[in-house]
Amino acid sequence: MKILVTGAAGFLGQRLIAALLRDDPALAVVAADTMPCPLAGDRVDSRVGTITDAGFVAGIVDADTAAVYHLAAVLSGQAEGEFDTGLVVNVDGTRALLEACRRLQAPARLVFSSTVAVYGGALPPVVSEETAIVPQSSYGAAKTIGEVLVREYSRRGYVDGVICRVPTVAVRPGRPNSAVSSFVSGIIREPVAGVETVCPVPLDTTLWICSPDAATANLVHAGRIPSRGLGPDRAVNLPGLSVSAGQMLDSLERLAGPEARARVACAVDDRIARIVCTWPGRFDVGRALALGFTADRDVDAIVRQFLETRPAA
Repeated sequence: MKILVTGAAGFLGQRLIAALLRDDPALAVVAADTMPCPLAGDRVDSRVGTITDAGFVAGIVDADTAAVYHLAAVLSGQAEGEFDTGLVVNVDGTRALLEACRRLQAPARLVFSSTVAVYGGALPPVVSEETAIVPQSSYGAAKTIGEVLVREYSRRGYVDGVICRVPTVAVRPGRPNSAVSSFVSGIIREPVAGVETVCPVPLDTTLWICSPDAATANLVHAGRIPSRGLGPDRAVNLPGLSVSAGQMLDSLERLAGPEARARVACAVDDRIARIVCTWPGRFDVGRALALGFTADRDVDAIVRQFLETRPAA
């Protein structure tokens, strides 16, 4: 069986590919991204290109493609600052990928990585999958359009789609990225490395987060769940933890010490806070749990996961 992963060179893409390969020794993966995938090898065919190139997309989806994980995207900060780029990649690129899948003889399972940023405006205390989608950012708007396209292509039988609204994944290793939520990892990662950083939102801002392990396991699971359990909506709010920025820093202090906590200053950045504070911080994930998706235990477990797996200094 062959699986295509877009955005394969990214942190989550690499983790997903490694998990898929561990689970199935006969699996082959096409790893597509704008840069080579570090996992390239006998079972991983790294393809370099962009999903905005119809010819490239046609070449990475072939008759043997049984499933597609679509992770490639322009992230929230860049999408907000570069409106046209965000639409071309996040909307037109998604449509091009769906069109390539449409040409397959049998519909491929397509897992679309979406976001809690599809929600915004006046929200109930606990958001459910019945809550109206009113995005308040260009990234959230483009992902909303992508969700509609995946539903429509699934309704027509062109793909077998699953829409995963992924919580903010923390703690991501490496360097900050262009997501406005990048600070959620940064307020743990940087102080642990001895680097001073800033929390750009009020400490009582509620965040919906999950660990890299939970995000990876849930994406793998999304590729396998029976279609009959999804219904026509196809969207699932993946499990996460509702924590405030202050609670994350409390966990940092408990597990890494007061010296690490002292390296985080608090200075609200209106550009970031204006977007992040429109995102919901608490979800009803009963349906996701019933479908077999998993949740992290608590915020200390998330921080501990990072501390135990980060590279040695």
